[in-house]
Amino acid sequence: MNFLTIGHRGVMGVEPENTLRSFVAAQEAGLDAIELDLHLSKDGALVVMHDTEVDRTTDGTGPIAEKTLAELRALDAGRGERVPVFEEVLEAVQAPLQAEIKDAQAARALAEVMNRRGLADRVEVSSFHDEAIAEIKPLVPGVRTALIASRYGTDIVDRAVAVGAETVCLNIRRLTLEIVERARKADLRIIGWVVNTQDHLRLVRAFGLDGATTDHPDIKRTGRFTA
Repeated sequence: MNFLTIGHRGVMGVEPENTLRSFVAAQEAGLDAIELDLHLSKDGALVVMHDTEVDRTTDGTGPIAEKTLAELRALDAGRGERVPVFEEVLEAVQAPLQAEIKDAQAARALAEVMNRRGLADRVEVSSFHDEAIAEIKPLVPGVRTALIASRYGTDIVDRAVAVGAETVCLNIRRLTLEIVERARKADLRIIGWVVNTQDHLRLVRAFGLDGATTDHPDIKRTGRFTA
């Protein structure tokens, strides 16, 4: 089985996160897939940003949900980049995407785009929120989903199975062999995050994970030689 390398918000270790510049760089580096984050603007646009507020990643302030798309577009998201909408990412890169949704409302908006454009094969939908995964499953026939967890125990496997997820994306700092074994018994794919050093990479390869989410594109190159 191929070991997947997934670009975290593009390649946020070297480019402004969740920007078209970052996504294009991830694709050019040969990463197998690109992870991004989705929120709804005040006027219902599916925008690509991680935090609920714009303060950390732009020159603006305040919640995304209180700003229109035009207001978000006026912000500098780093190196002159603008906050993209999801469909712009679809046009800018051809790589498979892992789209993280923050709530059930964003799930419904994403489902509309995925069905209209036939994206079930290209886009895997992920979330920290069980209810968001459960929401999108019946809305997009054939959609692949991933449950993300930062603080978790063996219950993460039961939660993933309960909402029909095919993958668990797990913080490598909490990873144990017991959790990996339970996930395997449940036929779940396991992705580790965030893998940014050779020690991290050796860890996830030793656990036999299916892939790694990384901020740095050189993990793709070195990952082939680390076992």
